[in-house]
This record gives sequence, structure tokens and C-alpha cells, in this order.
Amino acid sequence: YPSGNLAIIITGERDQHSLIVQEDELRTTKIRALFQSDGRSTCYYRNGDEWINMSIQGGQYLDQAGNRVRRWMWPNLSPEPHVPLSPIFISLNCHVGVRILAQDKIFVSFLAMGQQAKFNMGTKVQVSTTSQLLPPAQLGEDELLLLAFRVRILQLFDRMRGCLNFPSTEQWNKMQPPMYLITQAVKILELCMAADISDELRSSIKAIVNA
Repeated sequence: YPSGNLAIIITGERDQHSLIVQEDELRTTKIRALFQSDGRSTCYYRNGDEWINMSIQGGQYLDQAGNRVRRWMWPNLSPEPHVPLSPIFISLNCHVGVRILAQDKIFVSFLAMGQQAKFNMGTKVQVSTTSQLLPPAQLGEDELLLLAFRVRILQLFDRMRGCLNFPSTEQWNKMQPPMYLITQAVKILELCMAADISDELRSSIKAIVNA
């Protein structure tokens, strides 16, 4: 961002990659959106509530009260008649926008100081009619909370090291969290989306890892 805060992170592991959009805040790990090459993506409102959630089957759009505004299925995975996806455009903030045109046309754009970067995080997933997608393994409420608190403790230890190594508040406030902590926070949020837990607990876990 023009402020110097980290805006977009792209990570890769084997044949998978992810794009993470962070909020324009000093010393933050607050995630505004996560896009993955396997077709799973989530965008969040500024307060951490879910805005858009997509999978290889389809997606849904929620308002700030948590009500479903729109739901769709991707054409290539739905043999039955379906409601076509109307193009969606949202602004995560004044610099980052998201356009959803089709399963393989999901664009994240970043605009600042007259320069623009655009990323296509769409994917085309073909599934055989003779096979079924296996649901991801789910963790229990206690396990998810423990993972969230573990990441939070590691975040605090990292801040303590920053204070010791850089006594000047101005210096360590500008330091970004280590990449492994950002990745772990993202994975916990993914597990929360897949787990059968209450919205209250899901919000609490988001607040812990994004504190």
C-alpha cells in the first residue's frame, strides 16, 4: 500500500498457490481475502465477517448481517439447470478490488499511485461423473481453538522479539509478521469454514488469529 503496509501475499507449495489480501493497517495480520488455486476462496468484510465464499461447486454472497444475498453453482459441475452467475464486483478497500465473472475468471486488482497489478485466481475444475469429491477432514471445536491460540501466542512471541531487537517503537511497528504465521492463520480460517461449528465460535477464532 502507499502507506508501506503489505497488501498482497502470494504463496506456493508444489502445484498449489494462494493469494492473500491483507488490510491496510500497521502491524496487522487481518486477512480481507484468500484465493486458492484449488477453487476455494473467501472474502471478508472489514469486521471479519464472511462476505463471499466459493468452492469448486459454486459460491455464495452474504450481506453484513449474515444473510445470503446470492448463491450459484458453476455450470461445468452442475448437470441441472442453474441460475447464471451475474458478474460480481466488490471493493475490499480503496486499493483492492475483486471481480467474479466465471469460475476461471476471478480477478484481484490492486491500484495505487497510478500503477495497477491484476491477478486471475480463477480455476477450471473438471470432475468425473463417476467420482465424488471427498469432504475435507474436520477438526473439533477444542482443536480449532487450540490451533488459534497457538498462532496467537507465536504472534506475541514474534512481537516480543521485535521489541528486544529493535528498541525503537517506530522500527518494530513497521515489521511484518513472519510468512509462516500468516500461512498458519490462513489455514486455520480455512478449517473453520469447513468445520461444523457455530458462527459465534467461528467469529471468535477469526478474532484470535487476526488480533
